[in-house]
Amino acid sequence: MVAMKGVIPETEPFFLAGTRLLPAGILVLLAGLWMGRSQPNSWQGWAWISLFALVDGTLFQGFLAQGLVRTGAGLGSVMIDSQPLAVALMARWLFAEQIGPLGWIGLAFGLMGISLLGLPDHWITGFFQGQLSWQDLPADGLALGRLLFDQGEWLMLLAALSMAVGTILIRYVARHADPVMATGWHMVIGGVPLLVLSGVYESQPWSQIDGAGWGAIAYSTILGSALAYGVFFYLASKGNLTSLSALTFLTPVFALTFGNLFLGEVLSLLQWLGVSLTIVSIYLINQRDALTARLKNLSQTQIEIQASTKSEPPLESDL
Repeated sequence: MVAMKGVIPETEPFFLAGTRLLPAGILVLLAGLWMGRSQPNSWQGWAWISLFALVDGTLFQGFLAQGLVRTGAGLGSVMIDSQPLAVALMARWLFAEQIGPLGWIGLAFGLMGISLLGLPDHWITGFFQGQLSWQDLPADGLALGRLLFDQGEWLMLLAALSMAVGTILIRYVARHADPVMATGWHMVIGGVPLLVLSGVYESQPWSQIDGAGWGAIAYSTILGSALAYGVFFYLASKGNLTSLSALTFLTPVFALTFGNLFLGEVLSLLQWLGVSLTIVSIYLINQRDALTARLKNLSQTQIEIQASTKSEPPLESDL
């Protein structure tokens, strides 16, 4: 996120998204061929891969790059990595993965955190100070949507939802195709529309990129896409989707730190509160099983101590 944000002023978002995605997909496909992975060989496999490419490739990377133009790398990363909240709900509905009480508490914290991040600060402070009412908001839904999406956080939220749906789709994709090869093809196919959009709407987006900028794009392509995507979706095809996707709660921590160090990004007090609530929510969702087991063990231990205390014979001094 920090590397992409650093090169955004030198290029255009669709070009950046496409050049990050398509070459990374080729690298994943080459790695899959070297490992002896099988190519998709059924129309069902290609159909699922195409849907996967549209949602997790074109939409996710497109929303992410456009959102980065309007928001910081650290804050954008927090919004992107709120996707475990949506994954938890969809995995509960589609695959009967249990959320549990701590998971629902985490979802509630996440909703509050995202609200603090996605809404303008003056709206929130004005509402609680009684200086803002619903009548002060734009009556036109289109105007309201334009006002929110111009900030960038809501574009990042759409990117997060696209990634969440993609995380769910990999389960269906893996039933008809090798997950590593499917990941590579979805990046290649998903990158093509982004480059087409760049050719139509962006004029020579490569002309101002210097050596450091190409280095940032290469970093985002090789490590941020090829390696990260390949490993993540291979594990997503086999593991618990909610817990796996929630491991990304570490990403915004790094993004906020490096965004401050390298880009000088500073968040407001309300945004820091939103960040804290969001990270806590993702942690609760990720660790809900372990935390629930600890609470049960602690409760059982207390019951056993109380039972043993009551069953002990009285001492002579007590008599």
